[in-house]
Amino acid sequence: MATNLIQPADRIFVAGHRGMAGSAICRALQRSSYAEILTAGRSELDLLDPQAVQRWFAERRPTVVVLAAAKVGGIQANASYPADFLLENLKIQTHVIETAWRSGVRRLLFLGSSCIYPKFAQQPIREEALLTGALEPTNEWYAIAKITGIKLCQALRQQHGFDAISLMPTNLYGPGDNYHSTNSHVLPALIRRFHEAAQRGDASVTCWGTGSPLREFLHVDDLGEACVFALEHWDPASPQALRDAAGEPLAFLNVGTGVDLTIRQLAEAVAEATGFQGDIHWDASKPDGTPKKQLDVSRLATLGWKARIPLAEGLRSTVALFREQHQQQLVRL
Repeated sequence: MATNLIQPADRIFVAGHRGMAGSAICRALQRSSYAEILTAGRSELDLLDPQAVQRWFAERRPTVVVLAAAKVGGIQANASYPADFLLENLKIQTHVIETAWRSGVRRLLFLGSSCIYPKFAQQPIREEALLTGALEPTNEWYAIAKITGIKLCQALRQQHGFDAISLMPTNLYGPGDNYHSTNSHVLPALIRRFHEAAQRGDASVTCWGTGSPLREFLHVDDLGEACVFALEHWDPASPQALRDAAGEPLAFLNVGTGVDLTIRQLAEAVAEATGFQGDIHWDASKPDGTPKKQLDVSRLATLGWKARIPLAEGLRSTVALFREQHQQQLVRL
């Protein structure tokens, strides 16, 4: 085993541990018996403050870093706060990645997003599609920040030999998701909308767009397992490293199921899972976003990892968890 791959004795800092992805990564690390998982809430560590980040690293001395912290949101949030999405994500990434490198961290994993790819990329999307076309306008600010994070990791590896790797997950769902009525992503937004409609006995639900775009969904616990797997098994410096079409070692890998479905099919599945029996209408005046976004996940599969949670199973458990949390909120009120 190469010395840069993570070891049981590593002190692993998961930045963004309270978020959906970060909490899943912590659970996966615990399942794999990593005992020293370092975390810090916003009151303890403000990732937007570079001096605070430097002090924290000096005091806690992590040997491995997983950067899952980010400002995230759906189409409406991206459209309303473009400067916030760009500035805050650039600051978080730069502060954590640069400090990790300067502090002698041995290995870093940066978590990106499939929105980095061009709107009309050839499907399924291979890693080589990055920067080959225009981005989807509804989330370009977030995408540009994530692309910058990927390239910073790549640049530090190229110039300084810093062992920074990146994973690009497709759309995530599962425990810890954001179900806000206006700034959540498509699947949690549908779960909340159909659950509430079913509770009220509504005759119909109206969804944004035409329902025709195709999307791929990955349970967040699968993502957590993929992150641990990559830290344990993927070494871009190895002579046997995965390479792109030009023969260069890949700087990042896609993570997904490789299977997509239409938003209309997704809405119907959510309606069934929540018990909604009314009609579904579509508001075509609202934006659809990218027409299709299916990842080519063959590279990670070559290393030996594949997603294990089918959408139907993950959707049932996610709806059950949402109902439980929703009921607890009502009891507290």
